[in-house]
Amino acid sequence: MQQGTLMRKVKSKSWKKQRYFKLQEDCMTIWYQSKRTGKTESAFSISDVETVREGHQSEVLQTVAEEFPPERCFTIVFYGRRGNLDLVAGSAEEAQCWVQGLRQLIEPRSFPLTFALVSPTWIRDWFQKADKNKDGRMNFKEVQRLLKMMNVDMNEDHALRLFQDADKSESGTLEGEEFVLFYKALTQREEVLSLFKEYSEDGKKLTLLELVDFLREEQLEDEGTEELAMELIDKYEPSETARARHVLSADGFLMYLCSLEGSIFNPQHRALWQDMNQPLCHYFISSSHNTYLIEDQIRGHSSIEGYIRALKRGCRCLEVDCWDGPNGEPMVYHGHTFTSKIPFREVVSTLGKYAFKVRHPSPGAGGRGWSSVGEDTLYWSCWPPAVQDPRGQGPWRCWVAQGASQSPTPQELKHKILLKGKKIGRLEDTLDGPGDEAPDVSDDDNGAEAEEERRRAKVGGTQHGSALQKDKETLAQALSDCVIYCKNVPFRGFQEARSHSRPSEISSLSEAKARKLIRDEGNKFVRHNAWQLTRIYPSGMRTDSSNYSPQEMWNVGCQIVALNFQTAGTEMDLCDGLFSQNGCCGYVLKPPFMRDEETLFNPSDPSSREGPGPITLTIQVISGQQLPKVANSKEGAIIDPLVRVEIYGVPADQAHQETKYIENNGFNPYWDETLQFQIHVPELALIRFVVEDYDKTSRNDFVGQFTLAFANIKPGYRHIHLLSKDGTSIPPSSLFVHIRITE
Repeated sequence: MQQGTLMRKVKSKSWKKQRYFKLQEDCMTIWYQSKRTGKTESAFSISDVETVREGHQSEVLQTVAEEFPPERCFTIVFYGRRGNLDLVAGSAEEAQCWVQGLRQLIEPRSFPLTFALVSPTWIRDWFQKADKNKDGRMNFKEVQRLLKMMNVDMNEDHALRLFQDADKSESGTLEGEEFVLFYKALTQREEVLSLFKEYSEDGKKLTLLELVDFLREEQLEDEGTEELAMELIDKYEPSETARARHVLSADGFLMYLCSLEGSIFNPQHRALWQDMNQPLCHYFISSSHNTYLIEDQIRGHSSIEGYIRALKRGCRCLEVDCWDGPNGEPMVYHGHTFTSKIPFREVVSTLGKYAFKVRHPSPGAGGRGWSSVGEDTLYWSCWPPAVQDPRGQGPWRCWVAQGASQSPTPQELKHKILLKGKKIGRLEDTLDGPGDEAPDVSDDDNGAEAEEERRRAKVGGTQHGSALQKDKETLAQALSDCVIYCKNVPFRGFQEARSHSRPSEISSLSEAKARKLIRDEGNKFVRHNAWQLTRIYPSGMRTDSSNYSPQEMWNVGCQIVALNFQTAGTEMDLCDGLFSQNGCCGYVLKPPFMRDEETLFNPSDPSSREGPGPITLTIQVISGQQLPKVANSKEGAIIDPLVRVEIYGVPADQAHQETKYIENNGFNPYWDETLQFQIHVPELALIRFVVEDYDKTSRNDFVGQFTLAFANIKPGYRHIHLLSKDGTSIPPSSLFVHIRITE
């Protein structure tokens, strides 16, 4: 890759500045500086880069498409919510050099095992940072600087002893393998070594039988344990000799504990493991609110990046607010506000590219222009596979005649896009054509819960007189015909819905209306959601794009709980935690007692759940490894970390406990504290592990977190690989815990 390349950084059609971009010698960092001033403007790590897009594949580069050919343009996309970097190279060759080079650097990523053992590049990165005079060696003063950078406040005598032990050449400096020796001594895991020696007779290795004992007694692996032990040795033992003898060294044992198999998250649940042949209403569905916004609700920026980020995150229900634009071209934005606008055709084009990079159908809302995603994808092929095309004759008539007693399944709807919207007439009219009766143009106009829809002036109206005629003129028949399984209907109570609504229909409720129903009619709400879809959306007062807690909505089985994906925080951590399972497909099967239309379950009364009694979750928080510094902290500052465990679920299960804080040690803090929780409805529980920097004078600072559903927990000695506030990984930061679950 070329270094010191002059390229244009583009922010808008009128903002195009020349900058020098350079890949640092560590092959991990890229900085760029102003051509005019020569000052370094910014820098970013290769580990922050998610992907590189070629050509005019961003809104910004599309605005300069006439000025710069696609061969010279590319976009660097970062993890999380950080904005993209749009660049124009001096030539197509230069652009390709950067695109291919960046892709090679980011491609070999995999699940973080133990960076201290498997990533020499990462170790070299620290070396480069600490080697202030860039002579390829580190004296003791530079080592002390390194320890501060790595969040370690180590006794100077102890640090000097480690330094001298590693300095085999006795030159007073560390270089090459000497630095690796120093780093290994620094990262020695005494708590893991102690556990290893408990099961190792000679304290140097685990035989196959000793490893089997550990897996059965501690990790509670009860099926195919010998085969699993062999697989772990073959996969994680670094010594060829040890592998040949079927034994596991201490290094191999640590690598296993830091691997996917040693994670707190059950690796079998990362794949698609649930039944996908249940009716759509039997699943929680990952859903976003005002997907096009990447900032606030009033003046925020609308962008196709909102759709791309949500889809890559596994979101399956997107929102498209479509309004008339110039020359009759529909535009997407937040109506009656000052948010920016994007052409509807760009949204549709984006959905065509990204909708099915994550599995399964995408319920959504939309309008004119959908034909560009493909007629088969959008509409006619959404009918059940055993049913003929509705434009023809045959079994479809029987399905309609039976009242469409069940909605289709995610499996039946794979690679299809469903439109949630208003519809002229009933489902049968799509087949037979409108008759002499007045069409049923339904809407969500039912008091407070329809405030959002009225404000946006979405098409629809009442059932009476001239208003109906106006609605017939407003709502295009072609768009109406595209609405099949997600027809908007007003919510007028559970009894009314049971008597007059159908599984193919859906109601939208504000968070406030939903809370009132949860409080007053919790069991009826659960029963309703066992046969029909319900969408929940944020209050119109959340102009800052804040989020409500999705947990209370999931507790009554609401499927489409729409959140502002652009806003980081506990609410999105819960969303990511729930949907990180099942192949990240965006669908999670509800527990059996929430799929039964006659269920007695009410989240306010855990005893109403059929099944075994409460379980006890015991968590021993043992240690932490290489925790990151707090963003924007002072140079030389070292964190005082504590761990808080939070339980989210039915009201009786809501709880949190925390450890004491460890002073001045973010590198290898050791807590060894036990926290215990009683959980009444584990099927709905989410567990959130949070690391904070303790501050006795102000609010603690966030360091990292990890959230998962209780159903995905693997008991035993496990590592928890922490995520940033944006939900991106921050290797090699982790917690080491011991988990026990008892009834």
